[in-house]
Amino acid sequence: MNTRVKRLFRSFGYAWQGIRHVIKTEQNMQIHVLVSVLVLGASIYFQISYFEWITIMVLIAGMWSLELLNTAIEKTVDLVTEEHHPLAKVAKDAAAGAVLVYAVASVIIGCIVFLKYIF
Repeated sequence: MNTRVKRLFRSFGYAWQGIRHVIKTEQNMQIHVLVSVLVLGASIYFQISYFEWITIMVLIAGMWSLELLNTAIEKTVDLVTEEHHPLAKVAKDAAAGAVLVYAVASVIIGCIVFLKYIF
């Protein structure tokens, strides 16, 4: 196997290590994983349409991605400064705010998708 392919596989390994670490250590990510499993189960149970599957998968992937980025930003800020700096607070709060905006939008879209199956 050539060096480029080895580096590629190694980079995937590092990415999986990061995902596993965030799932193990971050409570909010654990909530996202649980909700994702529940939503996927509901999607199977209600036999949602192809387009709805795409929508649900994009929402789940986006939520996980934002939570991973939020954690990366928080850990980077913690690495740079231990003091309570106003700019560090803004960076952390803004990253958390991005997750919240996406989570609220995801819940609203999820309700639009699933309410017709429930009622």
